[in-house]
Amino acid sequence: MAQNAAVPAPHPQRWLILFSVMAAGIMGPIDGSVVNVAMPTFSSVFNVEIHTVSWVSMAYLLMLGSLILTYGRLGDMFGFRRILLLGILLFTVASAFCALSPNVWVLVFFRALQAIGAGMFMAMGPAIVTSVFPPQERGRALGTNGMIVAVGLALGPTLGGFLLAYAGWQSIFTINIPIGILGFLLCLKVIPIDKNRRDQNFDLAGAMLGFVALGSFLLVGSYGEEWGWTSTPALVFLALFVFGSAAFIYWERRVEDPMLDLTLFENRVFSAANFASLMNFMSLSAVMFLLPFYLQRVLHFDARLIGLILTVSPAMMLILAPTSGALSDKVGTRWLAFTGQSLVALAMFLMSFLGDHSGVIDVVWRLAIFGLGTGIFQSPNNNAVMGAVPRHRLGVGSGTLATVRNVGMVLGIAVSSGVMTWQLAAYQGSLSALGSDSATAFMAGLKVAFRVGSALAILGALVNIYTQKKR
Repeated sequence: MAQNAAVPAPHPQRWLILFSVMAAGIMGPIDGSVVNVAMPTFSSVFNVEIHTVSWVSMAYLLMLGSLILTYGRLGDMFGFRRILLLGILLFTVASAFCALSPNVWVLVFFRALQAIGAGMFMAMGPAIVTSVFPPQERGRALGTNGMIVAVGLALGPTLGGFLLAYAGWQSIFTINIPIGILGFLLCLKVIPIDKNRRDQNFDLAGAMLGFVALGSFLLVGSYGEEWGWTSTPALVFLALFVFGSAAFIYWERRVEDPMLDLTLFENRVFSAANFASLMNFMSLSAVMFLLPFYLQRVLHFDARLIGLILTVSPAMMLILAPTSGALSDKVGTRWLAFTGQSLVALAMFLMSFLGDHSGVIDVVWRLAIFGLGTGIFQSPNNNAVMGAVPRHRLGVGSGTLATVRNVGMVLGIAVSSGVMTWQLAAYQGSLSALGSDSATAFMAGLKVAFRVGSALAILGALVNIYTQKKR
């Protein structure tokens, strides 16, 4: 009874708070995906090559993934509300300057500032939701909040194409301004001030070491295939990652107020659920990376049809996430997460049987199973992670979950592209020119890549057995 008494009463405006967090949080996943559609336009407008314009997207992803763990720590120190509002404000202002960029490198700089702001409000969302909802409603709330990622990823490409066609490239940034202002005012009004913060010191050395380790890892994971894994840049950044990680762990174990409380990983539920999340996002990013190549260059579908097909999985996630989260409040997290991850593994195994004569329906029903599994998995798994974190470490727990998501997406692309390159090299083919030999190589690589993804998902499913939330 004493343990229950320590848990604050549910906030009377908790559902309005959830809505405000979602209103702000949807800008992040939309902005992360909407820009990809505009890459050819940026290349033409600024008269630069594709490898240069790719930094418009890469700068955003690198800053987001490298710093999001730090924001969780800042939230625990200064309050979730303050960091969230600062993030919305910075993201909105940076969006305006993106639209005014005179050249590509100015755009890259302000995209990096956008990512700093986006990381702040994306890291704070689960922490705020967990802090205002009681344990018996947490799964449903986290599942509802998780919908924003699916909605953002589904809306991004479609919205980007529409804005580029009718309003110009600047509009993909200026549309953030009214959304950001409304989100800021709503969050300012309804999100409560955290009055239970502890006096803590900020671990600057830990933050810097974490940034070096994560940044190096994400950079080599994104460009290692292009540079060559044994090239000088790849080896340098791999060495920075290894050194930075070792130094980070050494320092965090000795500092009084660490940036990342490593004792959290002594909790079996916290460690297992984060690992399962890593496997899930590796599978998710592999599918989203490989399927467009297959649909366009093997089945010869046009861009509009490809866009519609790729919305099947996010749509299933959107429908199932709140239901799965609510169910996890009643029956626990273990078997729901296990079932969801198992369906992901099954879907990827079935995708390995797609061929050069498959039709729309063949792809859609497999994607539907994949989205079904992901929708069932993510809410209970997030519930397990956040339920295993003490209240004074909610920010760190939320930041860890977001970091795992970003690392998993980079790793998924790196692994799947590595498998494809291996197969294409064996057949002396290429992704850019699919002749008869390279088409055979592509399909062989696709089969292997999907089966590797299926094996990773199975590993995540087995780990889910250890993620039962204590009721």
